[in-house]
Amino acid sequence: MFLDGSMIREKAADEAVVEALSSQCALPRLKARLLALRGVTPATLERYMNPSLPDLADPSGLNGVDEAVGSLLAAVRNRRRIVVFGDYDCDGVCATAIMVNALRALHADVAPFVPDRTTEGYGMNEASVARMLRDNPGVGLVVTVDNGINAVEHVAQLKERGVEVVVTDHHLPGDELPDSIVVNPKVAAPPELEWLCGSGVAFLLSMALVRAAVACGMYSGPKIGAPLIVLAGLATVTDIMPLVGQNRIIVAEALRRFRESAPVGLQELSSRAMRSAAALTARDFGFLIGPRINAAGRVASGMEALDLILETDRERARELAMNVDLRNVERKEVEQKMTDAALSQVVPGAPAQVIDIPDGHQGVSGIVAARILERLGPANAVPVCVIVRSHGSARAPEGYNVRDAFVASAEALARYGGHAAAGGFSVRDGMTRRFAELFSAACARQAALAPPGPRGATMVDAVVSGRDMTLELSEWIRLLEPFGEGNPAPLFAMRRQFLSDVRPVGQDGRHLMVAFCGAAMPRAVWWNRGDMVDALRAASAVPHDVAFTLETSSYGEPHPELRIVAMSAS
Repeated sequence: MFLDGSMIREKAADEAVVEALSSQCALPRLKARLLALRGVTPATLERYMNPSLPDLADPSGLNGVDEAVGSLLAAVRNRRRIVVFGDYDCDGVCATAIMVNALRALHADVAPFVPDRTTEGYGMNEASVARMLRDNPGVGLVVTVDNGINAVEHVAQLKERGVEVVVTDHHLPGDELPDSIVVNPKVAAPPELEWLCGSGVAFLLSMALVRAAVACGMYSGPKIGAPLIVLAGLATVTDIMPLVGQNRIIVAEALRRFRESAPVGLQELSSRAMRSAAALTARDFGFLIGPRINAAGRVASGMEALDLILETDRERARELAMNVDLRNVERKEVEQKMTDAALSQVVPGAPAQVIDIPDGHQGVSGIVAARILERLGPANAVPVCVIVRSHGSARAPEGYNVRDAFVASAEALARYGGHAAAGGFSVRDGMTRRFAELFSAACARQAALAPPGPRGATMVDAVVSGRDMTLELSEWIRLLEPFGEGNPAPLFAMRRQFLSDVRPVGQDGRHLMVAFCGAAMPRAVWWNRGDMVDALRAASAVPHDVAFTLETSSYGEPHPELRIVAMSAS
C-alpha cells in the first residue's frame, strides 16, 4: 500500500487510437498512449498540439453578450457612470480589470468596486451594495463580474433606484435568475463555452464590446486584446477551470503573450515571484503569480491587487508589486499556523472533517481546507470544512458534492454557495455543532451511494522504466501544456525501486529530494512532504513503487526530474 494509502492503477487507453497515432503520425507508443488518454486522435492532433487564437469562439455565441454590449455602449454614449462590481479573488480581480480597461479604452466614465472579504463578504449583499452606492453617487449602470447570478434581491433593489444591471458570472444559478441581462455560461451557452471562468466571460464580453464600438465609430484605437487575454488566462488557471477547449486556447495565448503584453504590474509581480526568466507555464500562474493576487484579498484588500493590475506607471507598479508580494508572505505565515491547528483537530475515519479555528483568519480558511484534504491522502479523503468565526470554506475530493451537502445542512447555515469540489458558507449563531452533524451525515450518505471500486487508487497514464524517463521525453511533454484541471500532466509509475538517498530540501526542510538506485533513474523531488523523511529512510532497505510526473529541470544543465505524487513500500 502507498504511504498515503493509495494504490497504483494504470488507466485504460483506446488501443485502436494508440495504434493509429503510432502508425499514422510516426509516434512512439508511449507518446501515442499519452495523447490517446487525452482524447487526441490523428485528426485532432495538430489542433491539440497548437492551441491558437484563430480557434477561439465568437464572443457573440455566448448568450446575452450582444444585449450586454448594447447596454454598455449606450451607457458610454450617454456618459452614464458605470461601476464594475467585482470580487476579491484572482478571478474576480482579473475580471474587474478586464472590464475596466475595455471601458476605459472607450473613454467611459467607469469605476471598479471590490467588496471587502472580512466586513462585506462575497458578491452583492446589503453591506457591499450600500458602500458601492455611497462611493459612486449617480451610478447609472452596474456590470457584475464573477458574481451576481444569485443576487436576485439586490439586483431588483438597484433597478428600483433606477440603476441598470448587467450580470456576468460563471457560478451556478439558483432557482430564480436576476431580472437583468445575464451573461453566464452556466445559464445558457454552447458546450465549448460552458467552463469559462469569470474572467473568461469578461474577456469575451470585452472583445465583443470593442468590436461593436469599432463598427459604430466609437473606437479607433489600437487593439487591446493581448493584455486582457493574459488576465483571462491567469484567472482560468488560478480558479482551477478545466484546461480543455476554449480555456486551453486562452491559457496558451496568455502564456505566450505574458512577457510582452501583461500589465506592467503583473510583470513586476512575476519578476519577484519567479526565480528565472524561463518560459512561463500554467504552474507559474497557478502556484506563483495567482496566489499572490489572491493573497491581497485574503489578508488585506482585493483592491491592492486590482490597483497593481490597473497601474500603468512602471515605478509605481514596482512598489505595488512589492506590497502584494509581502501580503503573500503574511498569508503563508497565517496559513502554516492555521494548518497546524487544523491538523490537531482531524478525527480519523470521520465522514467529514469539520474544523473550527476561532482565532484564525477567514481569508485563509479555503487554503487550509485544501491542505488538510491533501494531507489526508486519496484513501482517507473526505470533505473538509474550516470555520473561522462562523464563516467557513470547504474542499472535497472527487466523488463528493459540497454544494449538495450544504443544501442538506441549510437549517444551520445563513448563507452558502459553491460547486462540487469547493464552497463557502456562513453558520447561524450557535449552530456550528449542528452544522457539523448535518454536513457529516450528508457526506456519509454521499459516500454510501458512491459506486463500488478501489478507493483511493492513484491512476497513472503508464507504468514505465527508468530508461523511458529521458530529457527528450520531458521536453516533448512540455508541448502538451498548458497542464491543469481537465488536462493533467502525464502521471507515470515505476515498480520496485530502491532508495539510495533521501534528503530534506527547501525552507525548513519542507520538501524532499529522493535518489533511486540505478544509473538510468533521474533524481526526484517530493514537494511538501518533508515530514516523510524519517519514514522513508527507515524503509530504504525495501523496494518501493512510485508515482510521479516528469519535468525538465533548469537547475544547471537541463535534465529530466521526477516529481513524486505518491510512494509505497512494495
